[in-house]
Amino acid sequence: MTKPAAGFRKMRGSVVGWLPQLRGWLAVVPLFGLSTGLSAHALGHAHFAATTWTVVTLAVLVVLVTQVVRSLTKGDVGLDLVALLSMSGALALSQPLTGAVIALMYAGGQSLEAYAAGRAGKAMTALVARQPRTALREDVGGLTEVLLAALAPGDHILVRAGDVVPVDGRVFRGSAVLDRSSLTGEALPITLLANEPVLSGTVNAGTPFTVVAERPAADSTYAGIVRLVEAAQARKAPMAHLADRYGLAFLALTLLLAGGAWSASGDPLRALAVLVVATPCPLILAVPVALVSGLSRAAGNGVLIKGGGALETLAEIRVLVIDKTGTLTHGSARLTSTRSFGPYDAVEALRLAASLDQASGHPIARALVEEARRRALVLSQPQNVTESPGEGVSGWVEGRHVLVGGPRLMRMHDVRFPPPDGAGLVAAAATATVLVAVEGAPVAVLELVDPLRNDGGRTLAALRECGIKRIVLATGDRRAVAEALVAGLPVDAVAADLDPAAKTDIVAAERRSGPVMMVGDGINDAPALAAADLGIALGARGAAAAAEAADVVLLVDSLAPLPQAILIARRARAIALQSVWVGLGLSLVGMVAAALGHLSPLRGAVLQEIIDVAVILNALRALGGPQDGGEPTTQDVPRGA
Repeated sequence: MTKPAAGFRKMRGSVVGWLPQLRGWLAVVPLFGLSTGLSAHALGHAHFAATTWTVVTLAVLVVLVTQVVRSLTKGDVGLDLVALLSMSGALALSQPLTGAVIALMYAGGQSLEAYAAGRAGKAMTALVARQPRTALREDVGGLTEVLLAALAPGDHILVRAGDVVPVDGRVFRGSAVLDRSSLTGEALPITLLANEPVLSGTVNAGTPFTVVAERPAADSTYAGIVRLVEAAQARKAPMAHLADRYGLAFLALTLLLAGGAWSASGDPLRALAVLVVATPCPLILAVPVALVSGLSRAAGNGVLIKGGGALETLAEIRVLVIDKTGTLTHGSARLTSTRSFGPYDAVEALRLAASLDQASGHPIARALVEEARRRALVLSQPQNVTESPGEGVSGWVEGRHVLVGGPRLMRMHDVRFPPPDGAGLVAAAATATVLVAVEGAPVAVLELVDPLRNDGGRTLAALRECGIKRIVLATGDRRAVAEALVAGLPVDAVAADLDPAAKTDIVAAERRSGPVMMVGDGINDAPALAAADLGIALGARGAAAAAEAADVVLLVDSLAPLPQAILIARRARAIALQSVWVGLGLSLVGMVAAALGHLSPLRGAVLQEIIDVAVILNALRALGGPQDGGEPTTQDVPRGA
């Protein structure tokens, strides 16, 4: 018994696995059978015609029964039951032509929906299809083609013209002309020079260049995007669940109306006509097509939305909570001035500070290291480094004890800076101040600024125009810095000095004003992103934890696509609802007419086919949309330090 049972399960699994592929070609069978039967009937072979129609109806019925059984095993009672009853009823009542037309109608709806969903998901599936499998690694003996899994940070990889960049890294040799349109929607290629960062998934639109890998392929931006796309395609939208609930009510109404018509007239053909007009319902066709169309259009604009549920939520957002560092600002501080003391000049002070900061992952530490490298300073390896979170770093550089951090770190080590240039200095509100001490003596004050993104103010204004009623800046930075940054911008409130838990509390508190959207990019934003009604992670190079916790990922390192994404979401949702209610209304009118005897089963089948085609074509309008509605129009407010 074991082997036959295993064989049956294997055969059943094979059939189930082929069902999605069958949907696109299912209409061929009833179309061929219907046309063959009509030709035979015209030539006087009525019996052969009836037999042909019966056979094709049974063929489609087998596929339909398999789908209904699969749904029932998952606890889903769908409207496919109506199609099952109408086809079975047509055969039972000796209406083979009607059965064939219903089979064509059902199979045609399945094929049309498969085509529409395939067309709508083209932009998303193209991301997955383009993922490279191998790369050309530069080894001692020459170029070696290796699997992506074999690549490691530090490897040098040759990217030929037309190749997809396989891993995140930096330009090592040559200049890179990259086409980022498939990831970000940007029409024009960008040019990157030596040591500039390169995102995986972009296409080399110029001459070959060499990139040095900074991450394993599995942790690259493009691999993460592919995982997000696959997760998005597997999710079912709340509106689709809503359609299932409405579908049950519609199924009950259909059976009640069909039974009532049969009981009142004594004619089972009236019941069959009612079932035919209700097969298949526009409710289950229009919603997925419209939502997937919206997902596809958003992906084409550089916004990856993780499923129809997130698309629906995005359409309803009224409150924005936004992070500052790396989201509203670039997240990379820039050195603006250096004031030195004692025996060290400004250059030597920067070199010592950057040498020590090589051991820190703090954004300001990275900024100092990058500035030192930009100036071609020779950095030394630090020793015995100790980092105090929020305070700074201490350690040894070239045999000297070095401190780099804020006033509290200096007080902890009893280092006193001369006023007004040291710890007592009241710096500009938008400037971060880093103090440097060597061997217990003050050496320098470094001032850095993290400027507002060029599109920051313009995008916030555009979000206002999209219907966002309240905008709150939530940051772990000082209040003075945060308030100075957003002065003049359309921000309603500033919440500063926040830890990750406090950011989550802010999101919860803002729900009283409406559905909340949280935008962030760092690991510390992940809890708030998960807590919000909709979490949005900014930038493909943001923290993986933020991207995983978010419902939406902006594939370009910019806020600019967000207003357009909201408009796309609202339009897709509106079209889905429009298709549902118009389609349901027309179906109900047809069902009543059939119950009263004004529509035969054959005419009802033709009418419902017209309705189905109309609602699917209407749902596909979500692939298009207003060309300028989401583009920011308000001029950005320039910000200095």
